[in-house]
This record gives sequence, C-alpha cells and structure tokens, in this order.
Amino acid sequence: MANVKLFVDHALLSCSDAGLDGLMAEMRTLLCVRLQVAEAACQLAVVGVTGLPDQPAVNVELSILPKPERTREMLTALCEALRERVVRATGARAAIRCAQLDGTSYIALK
Repeated sequence: MANVKLFVDHALLSCSDAGLDGLMAEMRTLLCVRLQVAEAACQLAVVGVTGLPDQPAVNVELSILPKPERTREMLTALCEALRERVVRATGARAAIRCAQLDGTSYIALK
C-alpha cells in the first residue's frame, strides 16, 4: 500500500499540469517496484495549495504500511528517487515526507 499526495503550489500547478500526469505514472511504477506492491495498492493525487514563498513549491507526502524489508535506508533511497523525479518534472524545489502507518489500526475501504 502506498498513498501519495503531491501538494503543488497553485503558481506551479498552472504551468506544469501536463507533466504531472506523467510524473504520477512514473512515481507509481517506482513505488510498485521498490515497495513490491501492485498498482491497485497505490493511490496518487495532486492537490493545489497556496504556500509561503520560502517553502518548497512541491511537498510530497508518502504513507505506507510497514514491512521488515522497508528499512530506514531503503525508504530514504526511495524518497530521494521520488524527489529527483519531482524536481526533474517540475523544475521546482521539492520536499518529501514518508510515514509508516500503524498496520493494526489502519483501515482502507475502496
């Protein structure tokens, strides 16, 4: 399971809409490979926001369920790969945050 929200500043969103669709598809492929999950387990969304000018124009929040092989080092490398793709697609500074959810209390209805 991978839930990804890309919070994109409205100023950037209006000029990079087309590239974001391709970016989301590329990110989903990366997540499926690195986290060993099926595409159906991934949910990606772009949300337009208004932020302060000194903050990154793109903020990516990744929520996943923990597994023993998802070590800090593995997840850090995944976040770096995600940030690289976001920066390449948008040309903007990006922040990535990754949180592992409590698998015993997490509920998802699809």
